[in-house]
Amino acid sequence: MTNRATKDDKPQKNAVGRLKSRPQFLRVREGERRKGKFFLLEVLDRQEPDTGARVGFTVTKKHGNAVERNRMRRRLKAAVGHSAAIAMKDGHDYVIVARREVLTAKFADLEAALSQRIESRPRHGTPRNSAPGKHDGKKP
Repeated sequence: MTNRATKDDKPQKNAVGRLKSRPQFLRVREGERRKGKFFLLEVLDRQEPDTGARVGFTVTKKHGNAVERNRMRRRLKAAVGHSAAIAMKDGHDYVIVARREVLTAKFADLEAALSQRIESRPRHGTPRNSAPGKHDGKKP
């Protein structure tokens, strides 16, 4: 059974949208950062509770060749689709930045870590701010 909705059905609770453009990814960087062993999770509350959660994946070139990066991305997508999508809150954007350990981690451990990071609150309680003068529209 799939989680995909047809045009006549309403989207299910655990159906997650995707972040696709660079500006969407950059906007999420302004939110919370939750570090983990297998990945870094960036979370932004869009203040739109009526819209569904959206997720994006980032795997940098320093983590391996294209085959390895794609395998890491596929494993993260599967973990989100299998269990973590249920924990994601509506109106939030999530960016998962992979670490090399995603390749060797047991899938159950990856799912557990992802769900735990999504449900956890940040330790500092304040969103991450960019460097002063860089993106705030003020001249340095």
